[in-house]
Amino acid sequence: MPAQPAADATTADATTTETTTTGTTTAAAAAVDAADGQPLVARTKKYALEHLAPAALRTDREGVSRDTVEDLRGLGLLNHLAPPRFGGAGLDRHADRRLHEVLAYADLNVWLIWAQHAPAVARIAGTPPTGAGGTHPLVEPVLRGEVLIGAALSDVRRYPTGHLTARRTRDGWALNGTVSWFSGWGLSEAAILAAVDPESEDVVLALIPIDEHFRATPLELQAVTGSRTERVRVLDAVVPDASVLAVKPLADWRHDDISTAGNAGPQFFGLGRRILDEIADEPHGGGVADAWLPYLRSLRARAYELADAALDGGDPGASLTARLSLKVRAREALTTLSRALVVARAGRGLPADDTAQLHARAALFLQVQGQTRTERAAQLDSIADSVPRLP
Repeated sequence: MPAQPAADATTADATTTETTTTGTTTAAAAAVDAADGQPLVARTKKYALEHLAPAALRTDREGVSRDTVEDLRGLGLLNHLAPPRFGGAGLDRHADRRLHEVLAYADLNVWLIWAQHAPAVARIAGTPPTGAGGTHPLVEPVLRGEVLIGAALSDVRRYPTGHLTARRTRDGWALNGTVSWFSGWGLSEAAILAAVDPESEDVVLALIPIDEHFRATPLELQAVTGSRTERVRVLDAVVPDASVLAVKPLADWRHDDISTAGNAGPQFFGLGRRILDEIADEPHGGGVADAWLPYLRSLRARAYELADAALDGGDPGASLTARLSLKVRAREALTTLSRALVVARAGRGLPADDTAQLHARAALFLQVQGQTRTERAAQLDSIADSVPRLP
């Protein structure tokens, strides 16, 4: 079995100032690097390198455990974006990105379950559901990190087919339909669901406990197989108005979704750095690592710079093409680097205890995770335009 990365100053650090290919430092990347100095980030990094990374192959086979969820809770990672009055760390986006990088570096299965939960906590902290009966009973436990949330949002992209349906009742909504994939099944106690009302074409975003109205079917996944991802049927789940986070027009939802999904997220750069570190440890792999590390850093710096500009008052639509282009390039980089690691270990096969096959499957997963129609078109256009010419 290939040696696991050591928990030293060079592993998964990305602590040196990230630059673009022109040598210009970006404030966004530098802020992410600086987050390593924050106590929560430092504790998470130590835990990820010492516990998650060495166990990643086993976790992929056996599934993320409840013990791991408890470890994340103990670290403060189940409410790190909650306000301090709830025990949260109240981290900014730069430190949050660093946590995503570190967890994706160590184990993409753990990262995926956590990455479904963490943004939901931030959303609830920003717009807690309330109604005539007062605050939703799940809000405070969620903000205190006591409840793990699963998320089922992406099926709205498939409307008018293959989505959850919301129908208005006297005091709320009734949800029905099938969630294509739900990560963390069996670990999550509550779910944040997005459903479409076919009459008004409004999207209803709700926070509800997982109960007898949910029925799960195992999926035979070939990537992130330890993420406990299943297909879930929702049967007449009653959602009182007090459980609703938001109701917004489908057009507005799609606009926000495309804009957000257009960013190259930190998971790309966490996994990419892990693969590069393993390539560097292989005979003849140093040349690949030396050649590709500056490029990966450049993608990371530019991706964070553009994402911040869109978040900080810029026009997200104006930069969408550029951000999508960076995301496509990040995905192409992962494909190339995972292939390079396979080649570096060629002649020895790819047994189940070789991380090359684990990372190659993880890279395939990130090819499609969070993909919108706009993004898929951009990816396929890039592939069509990159056909090599014979000499």
